[in-house]
Amino acid sequence: MNDMYETEIPDLRWIVYDIPGNIGWISWLVCTYLCFDRGYIALGVSAIIPAVLMIIGVGELISERINGLDRLLTRRRLYRGFGSLSGIIAIPVSVIGIILKGDDLMGLMLVSEVLCALFACLLFKGYKKKQ
Repeated sequence: MNDMYETEIPDLRWIVYDIPGNIGWISWLVCTYLCFDRGYIALGVSAIIPAVLMIIGVGELISERINGLDRLLTRRRLYRGFGSLSGIIAIPVSVIGIILKGDDLMGLMLVSEVLCALFACLLFKGYKKKQ
């Protein structure tokens, strides 16, 4: 159960994937706030769950760095970190928002989550079980 997973993604590729992914989750958090500001209470509440998952995922990956595990994660940390950023919940929330409200904010939420999910998945797929 303590299998370790490691990635050998070069630093430049990591940065190229990381920056748009970070823009995605940060934009999602801002858009979640804006839902409440615009009075979209139900959408704002449903956007909180993905926002919390994103924060958990980012926190997990940051704690990996703090603990000196440079791109080396246990299976649990790998899936908790990148799984939380995958968009399984956020993409449907933003699509429902587009259907119900149809404004630019909902479109921005969808783009934000697609960025986050795409680049998290690209980083995730670079991890391999360490022998």
